[in-house]
Amino acid sequence: MIYTHSHIDHFGGVKGVTTDEDVAAGRCVIVAPTGLVEHAVEENVYAGTAMARRAAYMYGAALPRGPRGAVGAGLGQTTSTGTPTLISPTVSISTTGHTETIDGVRIEFQMTPGTEAPSEMNFYFPDLRAVYGGERNSYSPQPAHATGCPGTRSSRLVCVPDRIDQSLRLTIRRSVCVPPLADVGDRTAHRVHVIAARPLRVPSRSDTSSNQSGWTGLEIAESIELPPALAQAWHTHGYYGSVSHNVKAIYQRYMGWFDGNPAHLWEHPPVESAKRHVEFMGGSAEVLRKARESYESGDFRWVAQVVNYVIFAEPGNTEAKTLQADTFEQLGYGAENGTWRNFYLTGAYELRNGSVGTPTVAAAPDITAALSVKQVFDAVSLRVDGVSAANSHIVIDWNITDENIVHRTELSNGVLIHFDVEGGSADAGSVDATFSVSRLGLLGVLLGGADLGAEIANGSISVAGDPAKLAELAGHLDEPDPNFAIVTPT
Repeated sequence: MIYTHSHIDHFGGVKGVTTDEDVAAGRCVIVAPTGLVEHAVEENVYAGTAMARRAAYMYGAALPRGPRGAVGAGLGQTTSTGTPTLISPTVSISTTGHTETIDGVRIEFQMTPGTEAPSEMNFYFPDLRAVYGGERNSYSPQPAHATGCPGTRSSRLVCVPDRIDQSLRLTIRRSVCVPPLADVGDRTAHRVHVIAARPLRVPSRSDTSSNQSGWTGLEIAESIELPPALAQAWHTHGYYGSVSHNVKAIYQRYMGWFDGNPAHLWEHPPVESAKRHVEFMGGSAEVLRKARESYESGDFRWVAQVVNYVIFAEPGNTEAKTLQADTFEQLGYGAENGTWRNFYLTGAYELRNGSVGTPTVAAAPDITAALSVKQVFDAVSLRVDGVSAANSHIVIDWNITDENIVHRTELSNGVLIHFDVEGGSADAGSVDATFSVSRLGLLGVLLGGADLGAEIANGSISVAGDPAKLAELAGHLDEPDPNFAIVTPT
């Protein structure tokens, strides 16, 4: 089993093809790029709630199937709504050129971190003259950057073309004296592609995020065009991502959210901004009247923007929701790429029918089970309600019995900090309580909903000091909402 990168749809089905027992017995090896588990945890636990909810929009998993609903997600039909699984890698790849022989098959690996995911690689079968490019060498130059879904940090501008070129040099261009060294190319979620029989064209680098003329990301996205040779090739069009989306994402990576105009430094948040916009425009009835005129003229982008103000100013305005749903549907039907279509149509569906929620759970048991002790407390610290906890001071030591470490958490000034205690709990006088627990027991109590009293009673956890301090700490933690609103304010 080879994990190409740290996105959940590229490792989450592992237990559909192998088991923990087979891996433990050596009957199956798990090969992955270094850092995969760390990044998988960050994406699916730390940011898992928001990313999974947004994924419901991006992949349209809850939409009805058909010409007016979901027809795919660009790279495939949709994502799985089953339970994600994870088995930790047994072979870690950290350098390009690393070779493994598995079941008699030689495999050469190429590291490609920072292209589509922070932990990532390609691999090549030299004896079979076949290269597997994952989603780095996708048959389209339009991946989906910065959508808020799994692993959607924007790639470094120079990283993708450099890694593609390196892949070509390591395989197809390895020798100029013999025929190309790769006859077959395969990419995740794509058909196998025979490449030796014809010239292989690779998109050249375009400086899409250049701010040399002072343009903002929005302005660049509206003005940039693909070179004619690429625009005329159907496979380079944005069936998964889009030029507009990706240019703005690249701009954001290098320039940040602020475009330099002081007017944008301290704008009102969405609801307060919407109320003021609607008032300035003459009230919701006037906004909707003008919006219908724009709808009839086909200016759907503008309708979506102005009607959004009405919905956020007046969440119960049914007329505005209906018009917005109509508008989203028109934009969705006209979208070339599957992800934009799904965003628009899922927004329309929720405006008409209510929330579809989150069809899948990113932080599934196998994912959380891979958390290190440090990552457990990182995840907990992200949930602290700073205002609620502002005046609390709670110090707890965690004696992790199966790892022989003592980890301290200290809540003060509304922030939870944590660290290993050198030499154990030497200054125990300053500690409110000490819990002795295994790493998995810790996971169960802090993230898995296990009952602390029951765990203490059955001997799984022992405690010295005041056990009520943990309940006090828990009282300052926010419970994530996997069904938060997106196209409405609440």
